Amino acid sequence: MSDTSKTSLLALTPRTKQRNAAEKRFRAYGIAAIAVGLMMLMVLVTNIFSRGTGAFQQTFMTVNVELLESKLDKKGNRDLDDIKKVTTFGYNPLIRDAVVAKVEELGIQTDLKAKDLGGILSRNAVGQLREFVIANPDRIGETIEFRFLAQSRVDGYLKGRVHRASIGNDKSISPEQLDLVDQLVDAGVIVKTFNIDFITGADASDQRPEAAGIGVAMLGSLSMMFVVLGLALPIGVAASIYLEEFAPKNRLTDIIEVNISNLAAVPSIVFGILGLAVFINYLHLPTSAPLVGGLVLTLMTLPTIIISTRAALKAVPPSIRDAALGVGASKMQAVFHHVLPLAAPGILTGTIIGLAQALGETAPLLLIGMVGFIASNAPETLADGLLAPNSAMPAQIYEWAKRADPAFYERAWGGIIILLVFLVSMNTLAVILRRRFERRW
Repeated sequence: MSDTSKTSLLALTPRTKQRNAAEKRFRAYGIAAIAVGLMMLMVLVTNIFSRGTGAFQQTFMTVNVELLESKLDKKGNRDLDDIKKVTTFGYNPLIRDAVVAKVEELGIQTDLKAKDLGGILSRNAVGQLREFVIANPDRIGETIEFRFLAQSRVDGYLKGRVHRASIGNDKSISPEQLDLVDQLVDAGVIVKTFNIDFITGADASDQRPEAAGIGVAMLGSLSMMFVVLGLALPIGVAASIYLEEFAPKNRLTDIIEVNISNLAAVPSIVFGILGLAVFINYLHLPTSAPLVGGLVLTLMTLPTIIISTRAALKAVPPSIRDAALGVGASKMQAVFHHVLPLAAPGILTGTIIGLAQALGETAPLLLIGMVGFIASNAPETLADGLLAPNSAMPAQIYEWAKRADPAFYERAWGGIIILLVFLVSMNTLAVILRRRFERRW
């Protein structure tokens, strides 16, 4: 009788060791992948915030401007029509004299001419002064303190974006002007502070990038989101309920379902071409209007809402339907009184995610012309908000990024920060709603 060797179940065989080693390697690969993803995310967020935070600060100069009656109201009758006839060229000497007076008051010695002294201020200063005088004609003849924007090169110099070595051929600024800026900063006349106008203001021309803001574009995005929400949600939910609960299962509904899934994968620029052809060229709706942008984004968002809504309806157990039908409810009552309320959290979550996706779209808006102008004022009525030309946050960011002045490039990064805040807020709201109302079966 020969002895047979027995192996204990607790002993690690070579094959077991090999499997354990493979499992450890797989876990290490997963951890490494997560680490790389987090590292790239940190690099992205760091770049965005390091380049964009400067847009939320701006350089201002405080001067005392004498509103000379001889320049602004030669007749002295305070007639608003006569005051409006004074163009910005009539206000330029007042601003230059104010800067010269401030320099002399501080005892700063400089060889710069009055024109160069006034050149450290933004071209937006004359418009700001003119608007004040028109709004307050009774203040003509007084000396009033104003806080004007400094021009973009001065702002860039104080932010470290502009250096003396880089302005050799720059016609907008000179080393002598930067010397003056240093002295005015030391005197507390020029300061860098929080710029609320970037968040609430409108876009500006290439001649005054320091005055550009994203506020009006935010209103344009908000108007489009209202259009998308008002159209995509009821249409998408109604289509989903019909397809999931009432439609017969045949070849036609199969084709519809396949096409809805395919539409969810269609590039957004295709929807832009469709919107241009249908809404603008055929229906003759106004170009660059948030209404048109909202209609285009509605077409793009509908497949996402339909798919997420059908998934939420499927997640409701069939026993809920059977119980409702068993106590005498009709098919419609079972759906609207029992199934739909239970699926509402998932529907709402899918809708918010669809809106967040639409909020960040740029390509469709470019095709309907939402970057071909500068919106200078916020819409005053609901009709203006939908039909008046406007832009949107992603389109405005694109417009700034392609302009030559570095100040616009800084604002593009700042706009990305605001857009990310909106997107993160909407996605966080979707997660909270799901966690709050979701029922697990």
